Amino acid sequence: MGDKKNKMMCVLCVFFSLLWLAPLGAEDRGIESGSRSDRLVIQNVIIIDGKGTPPRGPFDIILEQNKILSVLPARTGEEAYREEAHVLDGSGMYLLPGLINIHAHIHDERGGQPLPFEYIYNLWLACGITSVRDVGSNTDKTLEERQKSQEGRITAPRIFLYIQAWGRTPGEVRQRVQEIKRLGGDGVKIFGMDRDIMQAALEEAHKQGLRVAHHVGVEETDAWDDAAFGVTSIEHWYGVPDAALHGSQNFPYWYNYSDEDDRFRYAGRLWREAGPQKLKEVLKTLVDKGVAWCPTFVIYEANRDLMRAKNQPWFKDYLHPVLEAYFRPNPSFHGSYHWNWR
Repeated sequence: MGDKKNKMMCVLCVFFSLLWLAPLGAEDRGIESGSRSDRLVIQNVIIIDGKGTPPRGPFDIILEQNKILSVLPARTGEEAYREEAHVLDGSGMYLLPGLINIHAHIHDERGGQPLPFEYIYNLWLACGITSVRDVGSNTDKTLEERQKSQEGRITAPRIFLYIQAWGRTPGEVRQRVQEIKRLGGDGVKIFGMDRDIMQAALEEAHKQGLRVAHHVGVEETDAWDDAAFGVTSIEHWYGVPDAALHGSQNFPYWYNYSDEDDRFRYAGRLWREAGPQKLKEVLKTLVDKGVAWCPTFVIYEANRDLMRAKNQPWFKDYLHPVLEAYFRPNPSFHGSYHWNWR
């Protein structure tokens, strides 16, 4: 298992992830977990290119300075690539482009209990995720982790950090966006804002060359504003059905948006209230304006079948006890199961 892990980590530090389907060959040279080579040859591998076409190969992949230099028909014989210092034997394996997690949170604790960064990175890498977009975490720590990843000092995906912006006035939010630029953020994360403040945040972000992820919420703004102001991406389901309503939301009188139980339980009802034709117009506008949408369905799917989610077979070996404890019923933990349904 040690050889498999070392080879996996090396490949994931460049552009690809490999699916382990057979024992590794004996022609590997110069491969060390966590190390970054200026030049690497991945030999005799089957390619899945991510374009919807069938697998093909075998091929040899040559990488230089972390970029693909060439894709060649596989060479055979003992002399193949003997002059190369770093060779990974891909016999019996498939190679595909690295996956991207565009809505991630990098934590070193949950519920006040320590959770190693390495645990999170290893899970992502094992799933073939080679890049993550962090949209909310401890900024100072994540900036440091991003630097370590860029320099190859840790075995981790590439990290793109979107830092939260806030402000009670357009002037304050502009200053915060400028500060995010000085800090070295890759983008800006905004939560539900009044329209004039959101517009100022987007104008300043564009001026500073920063992209914007918007957790819209059920607020004054919705997907129409995201399209109008040039948001990069909408996070979660918020803002999209809201933009297709015929009037206001039909929540019960006791509904409290700040109560997570209320918010999660009534999330799907807005979709039933949205007008189908109007919803098509909203979605077409988002496509036309280049606004991406990350609905984060994974966590919502877990809500739909909680017992299945709690008893996934791989949890036995891979679920960290700190995470298991965090998601037990606890009203003070975001996303945990409160068992407080009306």
